[in-house]
Amino acid sequence: MTSPGTAPAPPSRGGRWIQHWDPENETFWNETGEKVARRNLFFSVLSEHIGFSIWTLWSVLVLFMGPEYGLTPADKFMLTSMVTLVGAVVRVPYTFAVAIFGGRNWTIISAGLLLVPTVAAFTVMEPGTSFSTFLLVGLLAGIGGGNFASSMTNINAFFPLRKKGWALGLNAGGGNIGVPVAQLAALAIIGAGGGPRVLLGIYIPLIVVAAVMAALFMDNLENVKNDTGAAKDAARDAHTWIMSVLYIGTFGSFIGYSFAFGQVLQSQFGRTPLQAAYVTFLGPLLGSLIRPVGGWLADRYGGARISLWNYVGMGVATAVLIGASMEKSLALFTGAFVVLFVLSGLGNGSTFKMIPGIFQNKALAKGLRGEEAAAYGRRLSGASMGLIGAVGALGGVGINLAFRQSFLSYGSGTGAFVAFLAFYVVCFGITWAVYLRRTAQRVPATTATSEAKPQLSYAKV
Repeated sequence: MTSPGTAPAPPSRGGRWIQHWDPENETFWNETGEKVARRNLFFSVLSEHIGFSIWTLWSVLVLFMGPEYGLTPADKFMLTSMVTLVGAVVRVPYTFAVAIFGGRNWTIISAGLLLVPTVAAFTVMEPGTSFSTFLLVGLLAGIGGGNFASSMTNINAFFPLRKKGWALGLNAGGGNIGVPVAQLAALAIIGAGGGPRVLLGIYIPLIVVAAVMAALFMDNLENVKNDTGAAKDAARDAHTWIMSVLYIGTFGSFIGYSFAFGQVLQSQFGRTPLQAAYVTFLGPLLGSLIRPVGGWLADRYGGARISLWNYVGMGVATAVLIGASMEKSLALFTGAFVVLFVLSGLGNGSTFKMIPGIFQNKALAKGLRGEEAAAYGRRLSGASMGLIGAVGALGGVGINLAFRQSFLSYGSGTGAFVAFLAFYVVCFGITWAVYLRRTAQRVPATTATSEAKPQLSYAKV
């Protein structure tokens, strides 16, 4: 038995399994845990980064696909919508895969699977290929979106609650940045006169590197188990679905705009592939870099407060986009779109930080304390993250379908932006009503066993 003041090194068995892991124990964390957690975080980011790149490659591949490919703007929005859809759906099984295979082992497997859509796209990417073939190969690329869910579930288990906002923000931000990196690579290739197969060929060896690095340097945690009861409890908890809606507003916006930005510039403002690529990467890049800042701000000031004001900013930026779209002002449109990307990234960090805090507070309200409370929080927050991440990514599907319909109906994206503005207003209202309104901060815990029942407070989540 380990006393609270000791910090045992994490014993392991074959296959780099760590049997003892107690990050809430400060002695353990300072002497042993932090170094191991940071190492796993680094290589998790690498694999997730490649996964995001493969998932979002079609956002730049469609820029290469000129008239000779025979695809209309509506076809391209449909293609990217379906890629996004698969990436959202596979996040659910990827969440549970960590406990079945181990975080390290699943990172190796999930990284290796990325070879399938990349090689397939390399094979079919040429004029004359049917739209149905492109659609099928694009659907395969959706598996890259699942890497986010498994990576976040894995890293959530490595870090203590006080560090989760920073760690999850850095992990997700490092993955998100795979979007602009792929777009920058496309810019360089288009500028050099290369074709889409060159871009795909670059990623094939990088996928192999990510899988090998995971095998050499990552670990599995023995105490991360699949708990079907936790999944059911998370699915029954109203906060899982409330946070899913809020995450649609942030991550759904980020991934949806990442797929759509270049197409909107081409379809609405007549930009060439090279002209679109020059600015397409900027929004996702800044949105990815600022995600850890959103997590850090949430650690310091509370995720709900940061999220609330972030939705205000997103609403203002969207209103400017509506005006710029109607006035056909390319400069104002581009600037406002980049700001909207930045705010979506900031909100990604703050909303995801809220999740472990919410379930930790529920544990305290039940009368749990110490490691028992931390274990309860990890159990439900880990289970809920997969569901929240999947539903949030579905927002990207909605954004691309909204753009498709807007261009079919009005010939521009203005109608879609009006719908997005209305949704951000809804997100603002939910955040205030559920997590910041005075009465929401004093919900009595019905399961507390003590005579003086703890109060469930969301003020600092």
